[in-house]
Amino acid sequence: MVSFIYSRITSDVDMYKALNRKAKGINGERELIHLFWEAGWAAIRVAGSGSSRFPSPDVLAGNSIRRVAVEAKVVNGKTKYFSKSEIDELKKFSKAFGAESWIAVRFSGKDWLFINPEDLKETDKGFSITLDKAVSFGLIFSEFISY
Repeated sequence: MVSFIYSRITSDVDMYKALNRKAKGINGERELIHLFWEAGWAAIRVAGSGSSRFPSPDVLAGNSIRRVAVEAKVVNGKTKYFSKSEIDELKKFSKAFGAESWIAVRFSGKDWLFINPEDLKETDKGFSITLDKAVSFGLIFSEFISY
């Protein structure tokens, strides 16, 4: 009986953590939408972007000059890892839609940084970006919208 209760508590805690991570990501995407609109760009969040069988970014934004497809990530640690398929699908969608591919990463306590997927480090299982590299290669929002 004790092991059943423990496994139930553990699975509830795991479910709570997963829901919290999902909410954190959704809130980050919504924050980006507000930033784009406040800067005079149109922007939408693509609901279910990570669970669709078709490639789709987290955020689509544009103005009369540029269209961007953005994969948005909120990170607690100092490194963010991406699967190969995650980046490939962003590029595939962007090409079909006629948009630029970008990764928007917000490390804990930092501003959003926009990274070109070509600046990600290739790993055995996909790609990664560290906080230090994101600061070196990334564009802050004001730079990104005037890029």
